[in-house]
Amino acid sequence: MLLPIIVLASFLLLALVYSAVTPPSTLMLGRWLTLRSVEREAVALPAISTHLVQAVIASEDQRYCRHNGVDWSALRDVVDDDEGPSRGASTIPMQTVKNVFLWPGRSFVRKALEIPLALIADGLWGKRRMMEIYLNVAEWGDGIFGAEAAARRWFGKAARDLTRGEAALLAAVLPNPIQRNAALPSRGVRAAAARIQARMNGVSGLMVCLR
Repeated sequence: MLLPIIVLASFLLLALVYSAVTPPSTLMLGRWLTLRSVEREAVALPAISTHLVQAVIASEDQRYCRHNGVDWSALRDVVDDDEGPSRGASTIPMQTVKNVFLWPGRSFVRKALEIPLALIADGLWGKRRMMEIYLNVAEWGDGIFGAEAAARRWFGKAARDLTRGEAALLAAVLPNPIQRNAALPSRGVRAAAARIQARMNGVSGLMVCLR
């Protein structure tokens, strides 16, 4: 009975710290522990192109400003396969808490933990801070974390200067950043980026919570 209380208290303490300090992801911690390189330069949300914010919302979570951390309708609509819950039901808050507090991979246990943690973190951090953390911990290549490192590695520029097309390419590789390359996109990545760009046209009106 004491262990769940300790775990919850630890999460709340870290969540409060991370409301002001940009956290590492668990993948980053794993790389540091195994002496592998990590590229990440944390930046504030205004230092990231609004094109990238639009692209990740269009690609990952179009109801971002309308839910409280969990998109219950998406969860009900997703049919799970034998390997565990799909990414399709994951909101940006769920992916953020997974990146920061949990482990990679697909499992029902992790998904069950993501849901309450996403609800709590969404309430504590708010939408702007949640997006800021997400764009600073997301993986965009082997050892490449965060929008600033990704923009500099793949496009030779700061995250604030990403074009609409570059932002769509970065969003397109998020589901599999190790096998997909934003700078040398495959035909499938280019097609996904084109679909994301088309959806970006209708996303700006859904971003009121980030203003």
